[in-house]
Amino acid sequence: MLEQFLHIDRQVFLFINNRLANPFLDWLCPYLRMQETWYVFYLVLFYFLVRKYKKLTIWFVLAIALMIFCSDQFSANLVKNTFQRIRPCSATELQGMVRHLIESCRGYSFISAHACNHFAIAVFFSKVLQLGKVYWTLFLVWASSIAFAQVYVGVHYPADVLIGGLCGVLFGLAFSNYTLKYIQNKWEAV
Repeated sequence: MLEQFLHIDRQVFLFINNRLANPFLDWLCPYLRMQETWYVFYLVLFYFLVRKYKKLTIWFVLAIALMIFCSDQFSANLVKNTFQRIRPCSATELQGMVRHLIESCRGYSFISAHACNHFAIAVFFSKVLQLGKVYWTLFLVWASSIAFAQVYVGVHYPADVLIGGLCGVLFGLAFSNYTLKYIQNKWEAV
């Protein structure tokens, strides 16, 4: 059963990595997965936090920092070191078949820390900014594009980003719910 799942995962990976290949995605996907690409976006999110929560923003910033620390340690260290799944760009059974579009191919593959962290951020901001369903969708498309880029450039299998994304959703929900409850209690105490 597991071997069949892994076979399907490899086939879907090869479809995304090879069959969807085109010059535009070859250019775009390496940038999508780079943290530096999103600095302006992060500043805009911070601006909206300040506008909505004013002095209480510091608690959200602390919660975000703790959430990213926890989701990153969970995905990049605990899960990856437990399962030790070889990245597709290093897998001997895929040698010569993987289009590897970035320089690095170090570390383990399962789960994707990029997917986990960005889905956590997407869900967290969707909940705390309370901007409606359209923004939920936009945040999830944003996180999904980063997850897709991880597969497209050859460093993750689809299951890595799917399960990493689901874990990120759980981190985002947990931290946003707790933070909102904490802020509400703090607000009522004033």
